Amino acid sequence: MNNSVASFEQHLQRELARVIVGAEDVVRALCIALIARGHVLLQGPPGLGKTLLAKTLARVLGGEFKRVQGTADLMPSDIIGTHVYDASKNEFVFRRGPLFADVLLMDEVNRTGPKTQSALLEAMEERQVSSERDLYPLPEDFLVLATQNPREFEGTYPLPESQLDRFMLRIDMSYPERAAEAEILKRYGTELEARDPIPADLGGIDRNLLHAARAAASALHVSEALSNYVIDLARATREHPRVSLGLSTRGGLALLRAARVHAGLRGADFVAPDDVQAVARWVLAHRLVLKPEAALDGDTDLGIVGAILEGTAVPR
Repeated sequence: MNNSVASFEQHLQRELARVIVGAEDVVRALCIALIARGHVLLQGPPGLGKTLLAKTLARVLGGEFKRVQGTADLMPSDIIGTHVYDASKNEFVFRRGPLFADVLLMDEVNRTGPKTQSALLEAMEERQVSSERDLYPLPEDFLVLATQNPREFEGTYPLPESQLDRFMLRIDMSYPERAAEAEILKRYGTELEARDPIPADLGGIDRNLLHAARAAASALHVSEALSNYVIDLARATREHPRVSLGLSTRGGLALLRAARVHAGLRGADFVAPDDVQAVARWVLAHRLVLKPEAALDGDTDLGIVGAILEGTAVPR
């Protein structure tokens, strides 16, 4: 088995660990999204290092990095760009916005209005932007990293279902373990002057290593029984009595692609049900729209994903 997938993760874990403490599981999820060419939604309370994680990842990946702070008055043109009049050319020219980057960090995306949130749809799905009947391609490895505060926080707008479906993974970040938090205080709490926590010599990843990892994951065998298992999970989400909107076909493809990469991380030659189950919480939870009574009864999307995994027959 080609170990390009595992080699890519080892490099990513090593470099990110120089800045981010105690986030090995989060970095694994990011690795899966990168190899599978998916966008990532980071969710959690403020102050857990979501923005620092995204900036560090962008530095490791190289290429052009842009950051947009989500606010209630942010307009679509602030992200995409706009046509301005060029007096020297006597014509209107398109001035590109921050969307035209290799890595775009949309910080607190759910503090922007629905119109601005929807401006990302075409870019995330088709990796291009249309403006005034012209099409502008985005970089080949274009990646959106969006951070989101829990929706019960003041001043947030829930992301529309169509946009949530375009995020391959949602990674839920929680408060660090005591030992990790102690290391964070020791590492960053000794200096009173503000400084960049990302070291200047942070090692970048060779794009050829990323391409090799993608090729290795694509070569893994997927049996008909495994494909049927993914379909069974998707149908179970659609038929669950507590769910009003279940997994889409796009979501089913995302689940299978993520499982492929996970199988590559463990050095396997084929995708197993264990790989599907390992990535299910990242792929499925944000795509489920719960019925009002489910939320009132305290059900959560992660809890329902767990119940569906337990209740769906696993192929031998």
